[in-house]
Amino acid sequence: MGQNHKPIKRNKNNQGLSQFEKNLQSDGIDVEYSEELADTDDLEAQARANAADQRAKRNN
Repeated sequence: MGQNHKPIKRNKNNQGLSQFEKNLQSDGIDVEYSEELADTDDLEAQARANAADQRAKRNN
């Protein structure tokens, strides 16, 4: 092996977060749901979530 073919030494403790872990990090902003400010899309999403929860409980 010549001088240009030396293995690269990497510090395994200094590689940072994976793509998945980066996506899990929160921005620190808490969002509060308000029934008065909900539009039709919010209400539809909430109804779908409730229906999915009921299906999941029924299948267990």
